Amino acid sequence: MIKLPESDADLLRECEVDTFRSSGPGGQHVNKTESAVRLRHLPSGIAVMSQQERSQHRNKANCLEKLRKKIERLNHRPARRVPTRKSRSAKNRTLEEKARRSQVKRLRAKPSGDD
Repeated sequence: MIKLPESDADLLRECEVDTFRSSGPGGQHVNKTESAVRLRHLPSGIAVMSQQERSQHRNKANCLEKLRKKIERLNHRPARRVPTRKSRSAKNRTLEEKARRSQVKRLRAKPSGDD
């Protein structure tokens, strides 16, 4: 179970922040500014990256949001499944109903010609 601080500032103190030039289309602006951000959460070793925005601050905010979601997904534990059984009386009722249905269907058949 990974515990995260409530505030973004405290979370940033637990992370290693790396900035670099983003790749892809964008021309001269992309080639000159280091707006892409990679965050590595040191206690857990989880890394997230964002290079979608032109601003380093917005990319950092995106990274923090991604990191929180990723850790929340890792912390999720589904509820334990409780096995259930049908009671003996419920099983007997089902068998009796099947027997009644069978009898009704047998009575529906045309009488045979032997008699």
